[in-house]
Amino acid sequence: MPKNLYKRHIAKAFTWRLVGTIDTVLLSWAITGNPLTGLKIGAFEVVTKLALYYFHEQFWFRTKIEKSKKRHLFKTLTWRIIATVDTMLLAWVISGNPLTGLSIGVAEVITKMVLYYIHERVWYKIDFGLEKRRRLKRWKKTSQTTNTKSIDLKGKN
Repeated sequence: MPKNLYKRHIAKAFTWRLVGTIDTVLLSWAITGNPLTGLKIGAFEVVTKLALYYFHEQFWFRTKIEKSKKRHLFKTLTWRIIATVDTMLLAWVISGNPLTGLSIGVAEVITKMVLYYIHERVWYKIDFGLEKRRRLKRWKKTSQTTNTKSIDLKGKN
């Protein structure tokens, strides 16, 4: 795998972790009523989720599913399962209450799925680390411009 793709996957992991941690801290705080508990859960998640997300991204890069909205939906669902289990376990251990862990996990399912889907769609539009895709886009754009000009010339004759 080209070195730029590793950079892309690392960059995606960091951007998602920022969004995800803010969401977890706010949800945990709201559910427990304790901002320190929210911050603790968020801090531990930074470590566990960065590693889990990176491996999840590597797995999906190697799959043969067409890059489309369907692919992003499947990625969203698989990531949400992994991430929710991680959050529930961390929240349970940190709060000492399995119901708190379950409550936080259930609450974040909806918010995180929406946020993750948006994150995937944004990254799909970014060519960072995808030299081949960038070259293909330039070629298509040049090809379309050339074809349009030749059609116009034929129409003038």
